[in-house]
Amino acid sequence: MSEAHAITGDERIARELTAFQHNILVILAKEPMYGLAIKRELEAYYGTEVNHGRLYPNLDELVDLGLVEKSELDKRTNQYELTDDGYAAVIDDLEWTLSKVVTGDGRADEVTDLVEHSY
Repeated sequence: MSEAHAITGDERIARELTAFQHNILVILAKEPMYGLAIKRELEAYYGTEVNHGRLYPNLDELVDLGLVEKSELDKRTNQYELTDDGYAAVIDDLEWTLSKVVTGDGRADEVTDLVEHSY
């Protein structure tokens, strides 16, 4: 049983997120960010504009699910940060993906190289 299962008590919560919501969690795994910074990261990844009407409802849903915490930086700007459950969801997704991708030593070495060169 992974941390996501143990923390949320319902494995389906994190595993039923959309790809867009997962991408938000991954972005927030790096550091807390305000909404427009998240929007810019998503736009760089997708190569297209991300509408506010798509971003903020998804952020609100992640907050409601307890995966992201929202705090006020000032009267107009909110900051978003992963909760422990949110981090566990990111790790759970990575574990699942790696369990499907890493099928031998060669692939394990490729993944190790990616990890070593990503920071």
